[in-house]
Amino acid sequence: MKTFCGRANPTTGALDWVEESEEYDYHQEIARSSYADMLHDHDRNKKYYEGIRAAVARVKARSERVIVLDIGTGTGLLSMMAITAGADFCYAVEVFKPMAEAAQCIVEKNGFSDKIKIINKHSTDVTVGPDGDMQVKANVLITELFDTELIGEGALPSYEHAHQNLMQERCEAVPHRATVYAQLVESELLWSWAQLQPVEVEGARLVPPPAVGRCAGAHAVCDIQLSQVSPASFTPLGPVCTMFTVDFSKPVSSAFQAHSSQFVAQSSGRAQAVLSWWDLDMDPTGSIVCTMAPSWTYQEPKMAPWRDHWMQSVYFLPVESQVTEGEELSLMVCHDDYSLWYSLQPRSQRGSQTEAPPSRPCCTCQAHLVWTRPRFGELNDRRRTESYVSALRSVLREDSVCLSVSDGSLLPVFAHMLGAKKVFGLENSQMSKQVIDEVLEANSMKGRVELLEIRPEQLTSNDVGGEQISVLMGEPYFSTSLLPWHSLFFWYCRTALAGLLRPDASILPRSASLHMVAVEFQDLWRIRAPCGTCEGFDVTPMDEMVQRSLDFRESREAEPHPLWEYPCRALTQSTATMTFDFTQCLPQQPISSQGLLSFIREGRCHGVALWMEYHLTDDITVSAGLNGPINEQGDCEWSRHRKQGVYFFGSPWEISGDGRAAVSYSFTFEPSLGDIRMDFSVTSQ
Repeated sequence: MKTFCGRANPTTGALDWVEESEEYDYHQEIARSSYADMLHDHDRNKKYYEGIRAAVARVKARSERVIVLDIGTGTGLLSMMAITAGADFCYAVEVFKPMAEAAQCIVEKNGFSDKIKIINKHSTDVTVGPDGDMQVKANVLITELFDTELIGEGALPSYEHAHQNLMQERCEAVPHRATVYAQLVESELLWSWAQLQPVEVEGARLVPPPAVGRCAGAHAVCDIQLSQVSPASFTPLGPVCTMFTVDFSKPVSSAFQAHSSQFVAQSSGRAQAVLSWWDLDMDPTGSIVCTMAPSWTYQEPKMAPWRDHWMQSVYFLPVESQVTEGEELSLMVCHDDYSLWYSLQPRSQRGSQTEAPPSRPCCTCQAHLVWTRPRFGELNDRRRTESYVSALRSVLREDSVCLSVSDGSLLPVFAHMLGAKKVFGLENSQMSKQVIDEVLEANSMKGRVELLEIRPEQLTSNDVGGEQISVLMGEPYFSTSLLPWHSLFFWYCRTALAGLLRPDASILPRSASLHMVAVEFQDLWRIRAPCGTCEGFDVTPMDEMVQRSLDFRESREAEPHPLWEYPCRALTQSTATMTFDFTQCLPQQPISSQGLLSFIREGRCHGVALWMEYHLTDDITVSAGLNGPINEQGDCEWSRHRKQGVYFFGSPWEISGDGRAAVSYSFTFEPSLGDIRMDFSVTSQ
């Protein structure tokens, strides 16, 4: 059955009514999942298998039947490992119905259907007894309920319920325990994602609102591939601390807890952020360890396993504070049932043990609700700001009337500081309007920029005091954008505002171009690659399920990824494939482009990277993709501020690099749909 769904179109800004299959949402869930990434994680699989063998052996040594409960079974891989290791029976719980059905197929395909029962429920709904889902309680608990923050997927409540209702009192658990580690650091790079920094504009200093500086920030964890954050970009202020441990073989509590670690500051600096990760001990002796530590903690960083389903965490302290080398410090971590947060105190200021621990931080200034962490980084990028200020300076006159179309942008503030006669800014929400208003007030510019919470097509001459706009500007940045070309919403806004523009109005940026390069990913390919056989078990039914969901729609589309976190090699030169002229109104007819891009390096081509570049003036360009030229080896340096688009090939292409093969590309921009249809193939020349 199909149904009409209203979906906001990020490019056109309109609400599109589209006919969707009732299966659309779960197909998207499967297509965008990391099941393949997890199965390609050989280190994880190997450590789980070793831990399961050891747990089964310990129960057998007690002359007990081995009854396993596998919560969050996914493909059923860990259940099959348990039976292969000698378990007598396994109850495998999976709440996501399509995945449970795939697990059933995989279990049958591998010949374990008489020893493994798939239960399509949440574990907290599972019953035990003669008429229940489980005949008896289990004595081995296997789980994979973790996320980057360890507990963010509800691991603690699930463990708590399992021990109370589904497990025997003396049970074994795989993993046996988890340990959370943390390190206090100073980092200009990381802190730029948390707080707005002062900005220099033509010798004047723009300062952030006091409320922003006092705000504890967003409470959500910043999960990133910390291996891609160079140690040169932060200064450790203390050692790596063991913060707390959870023993999964014993009753687990999901109640609020606080833990602290005392240490002596090893460097002087500004305490700004906490880097955090965790380990899993698969057995009680701690001899089988699966660690999430970033690669730079290894003696040989290239030996670190790659995974995207579990990364590392950055937590920003509620306030920045100065610490001195040799100072005794206390780092505290608190957690509820789903999240963690950190605070820092000098040991001399620590109160009694009865003092209430800090509550979970929340944004009180609204800026952290308006601006994402990459957006904070973008606003704090000095070189980028200089580009926009230079471009604005080149088009502004004493009588300039400026209109800014971007979400939560400082451009209208810059325009006023550069001497524009009048400045207006369109904001998409009351919250973002309020944040920019507070920036103006903090810099004694209240009332100098008129912010309007109104859609571009609704703007009238009366709204701008009867003035004609001489400078229309945008970064362009819109909070609803996911893919690079969604920023073409600026073109739709420019077209809607055409009647309010002077005939000689300056449009900034003047144009944008869509760029592409064919790439070989170091690791990101794993999230899309079929698994086939995993640790000796046939998991092709999962591959087929994912492919069906990709074929439903997703395989014909690019997907957003922050490529600075995912190293890749360029196998071709980068090229501009389409240009969008913002000095003209949006055309009514489609824009098409096609061509060939020759391979110049040997490698495995996994797909194509796509990004936008904005031409502010004839000689000033800002890239939302590559930060500079590709080197001779094909290494790429990507912007940290925006996500790029990635189009994955169905299977990688082995490329000789002799110029005999090329990527054939075809793009069509449909103005009526606000979308870019694209097609790629590898051809011989």
